Amino acid sequence: MKKNDCNRKAEEHALYLMGWAALLLLALAALGIRVWTEVWGKALPPCMLQKLTGLYCPGCGGTRAIITLLQGRPIISFLYHPLVLYTAVIGGWFMLSHTIEKLSKGRLPIGMSYRDVWMWGALCLVGVNFAVKNILLFMGIDVLGML
Repeated sequence: MKKNDCNRKAEEHALYLMGWAALLLLALAALGIRVWTEVWGKALPPCMLQKLTGLYCPGCGGTRAIITLLQGRPIISFLYHPLVLYTAVIGGWFMLSHTIEKLSKGRLPIGMSYRDVWMWGALCLVGVNFAVKNILLFMGIDVLGML
């Protein structure tokens, strides 16, 4: 194996482990949200940036997007925040393909390779989402309030 191949494999293995850690954190966050709403009977606290400025932050809608995606409503999830569905699809395939490769002990080398373009795509989605929602807000259309 070449040095670059070893580095790439090490990076992908680290991303794979971080993926499992992220899934664990997501499960804990879902449990925390459920406990919060059942014990205190309140919705989650509002976004502080939106409360102070009246504008949506780049992450506004993310929690609602995760909840609606877990409820099986991907289109509504995408409208709340497109990064959630994008991450579920790209990250899900990355995790699934690497799990299959690891379980087959390399006999099925289908592990998705990491490419910077996936990260740039995510960054563009966040930027476009932020811009569109705030432009619509200036026009009097509250997208997150409508859904």
